[in-house]
Amino acid sequence: MEKTLEQFEIGERGAVKRVLGEGKIKRRLFDMGITPGAEIFLRKKAPLGDPIEVTVRGYELTLRKTEAACVVTEVEG
Repeated sequence: MEKTLEQFEIGERGAVKRVLGEGKIKRRLFDMGITPGAEIFLRKKAPLGDPIEVTVRGYELTLRKTEAACVVTEVEG
């Protein structure tokens, strides 16, 4: 099932399928290691849902909802 990273629930994991967006946002996500094929795991969400904390390529990363909306993943189940 395809899902954007902002739609994840805590504890959910998936593989990055593609990164949407243009220019700076896409480049920034790629520089942080969010590339197609990377495994991603949602660790925490702030009380109002923004930002979120994920684990990707063995390190923790904090993303804004707008950035997370650009990450399309494949989730099992």
